[in-house]
Amino acid sequence: QVQLVESGGGLVQPGGSLRLSCAVSGSFFSIRSMAWHRQAPGKQRELVARITSVGTTDYADSVKGRFTISRDNAKNTVYLQMNNLKPEDTAVYYCAAAIALRSFRGPSDYWGQGTQVTVSS
Repeated sequence: QVQLVESGGGLVQPGGSLRLSCAVSGSFFSIRSMAWHRQAPGKQRELVARITSVGTTDYADSVKGRFTISRDNAKNTVYLQMNNLKPEDTAVYYCAAAIALRSFRGPSDYWGQGTQVTVSS
């Protein structure tokens, strides 16, 4: 069974930095795109950043220039480096990945359990 496990969340002051990690484990053929989403209280879940299997990235306008998504394919891990954090970045951050379990099957979406990021003085 495929599992995504996030780590690295916590409490940070405005202007600070955090690095989130998400490791994929289990039996599968390949990981296609990987992404980070977030959901703040009372708001819909939104895409923060996404990276393809070849490293192409895109970001939400609200985080461009502050957040960087990267991946280590050898470790089946995706990262989110968050700099110059703002109170409005406070949310539960979820890792997601499009994973093909077999070579002859298309990918399905898998999600992590979420990690809390709180930006407050």
